[in-house]
Amino acid sequence: MARPIVHDETLRRSLLDTAASLIARDGAASVSLRSIAAAAGTSTTAVYSLFGGKAELLTAVLDDGFASFAASQQGAAAAGLEALGRAYRSWALEHPVLYGLMFGGSLAGQVPCRPTPGAAEPSIAPLFSAVAAALPGAADDEIASMVGVVWGQVHGLVSLELAGAPAAGWSWDASYDAALRQIGRTLGR
Repeated sequence: MARPIVHDETLRRSLLDTAASLIARDGAASVSLRSIAAAAGTSTTAVYSLFGGKAELLTAVLDDGFASFAASQQGAAAAGLEALGRAYRSWALEHPVLYGLMFGGSLAGQVPCRPTPGAAEPSIAPLFSAVAAALPGAADDEIASMVGVVWGQVHGLVSLELAGAPAAGWSWDASYDAALRQIGRTLGR
């Protein structure tokens, strides 16, 4: 009797990292399960065994990206809003393709996948906490609205920078710093 093949967490991690690397290098449309498996030194059977298929693997890549992003936000949370903003930008600049996949929905047009429900919430929770701390006594809807304003400002600048929008006469660093200072002033920090 043949022994069952065991696919462990090390192989799972390797497949996630390999998929993210190949997507970054070749684009999501060019990545196949066969290319991911070959680059990870395993078989497509292992991918199917661990994930079920391409959509599930790419969903796991998105979920993993949100977990990494959440860790960066949680690590910066104690230092306040400006630190959260800087961590947001740093993470995005370090992981531009993953950031685009997570927030741009570009995978959804090619493969039917979305992050697992609830996977993204931990990444925004530190911002909710920071805004709530900056607006003591504010109603929940006011806090949520301000989170949208802050996130929109930070996300917009980062997305423009990653898209290569021309910075005619200014630097992205200076613009980002000015935006974070303005957010701090708006929130009385």
